[in-house]
Amino acid sequence: MFDIFIRRPVLSLVISLLITLLGGLALFQLPITQFPDIVPPSVTVTAHYTGANAEVCAKAVATPLERAINGVPGMTSMTSVNSNDGTTLIEVFFQVGTDPDLAAVAVQGRVQTVIDELPEEVI
Repeated sequence: MFDIFIRRPVLSLVISLLITLLGGLALFQLPITQFPDIVPPSVTVTAHYTGANAEVCAKAVATPLERAINGVPGMTSMTSVNSNDGTTLIEVFFQVGTDPDLAAVAVQGRVQTVIDELPEEVI
């Protein structure tokens, strides 16, 4: 059966192109609901500590916030960035399918528990 493709290479090329074309057409005919939601929901926590550098922000702001946020239900990972202008950004990623609004409320509740531990200048 396979020797027919060796004897007639143009036939194998036409069949390959036909399969590729049909696959491309089928891709555009799939409804949007068939595509998975691959972007995990995330919540960003931003804090500004006027007059502080990145090291001070990491110790005084990011560490208490990270300790409080860690363990939020559905959380998969967390990243934080501290800059020399006194800005701390913490991004919390959640499992795909987690409601972003409920995740934001859960993170906000955790942040509220450590507001008193942060320096007064933190906004």
